[in-house]
Amino acid sequence: MAETTVLMTLFGMALVTYLPRLIPAWFLRGRELPPFLVTWLSYVPVAVLAALLLPSLLIDEGQINLSFNNLYLWAAIPAGFVAWKKKSMFGTVIVGMLIVAIIRFVMR
Repeated sequence: MAETTVLMTLFGMALVTYLPRLIPAWFLRGRELPPFLVTWLSYVPVAVLAALLLPSLLIDEGQINLSFNNLYLWAAIPAGFVAWKKKSMFGTVIVGMLIVAIIRFVMR
């Protein structure tokens, strides 16, 4: 690839990455958002994480897998409970990893 193509690609990627972040920040600078909008926006990260995580938990080789041998789904249930109750990312990850390790140790 020519250097010009690489530089233009990098510039384009930077533009489409940062413009959607900068434009709202510029327009909303110095303004206070309504409380209902702030509350609604607080759920966006959780919704994005769920949208990214759920397909990897439920779909195996193009098919929905809700069977007993879906190890990650079974590990996600107690990890999700810990996340809900304790609101601790570290605790959630540790519980999920421990469940997977224990099931793999027992099932080998």
